[in-house]
Amino acid sequence: MAEKKEVKKGPPTDGAWKRYKISGDKIERLNKSCPKCGPGFLLAGHKDRLVCGACGYAEFTAKK
Repeated sequence: MAEKKEVKKGPPTDGAWKRYKISGDKIERLNKSCPKCGPGFLLAGHKDRLVCGACGYAEFTAKK
């Protein structure tokens, strides 16, 4: 029987590179920081709100 060849996988990509913008020598955050948790925690953008995954803080956006 033929031996099964091992497939090597790289590290999982979670899309973290989409949350930052590099301009020159500076890195700029695209999402807002959580006012309760501090600058290390970014708010996740949903359809109608911004939510912190750590503490549950939410900001609702205005309806159009």
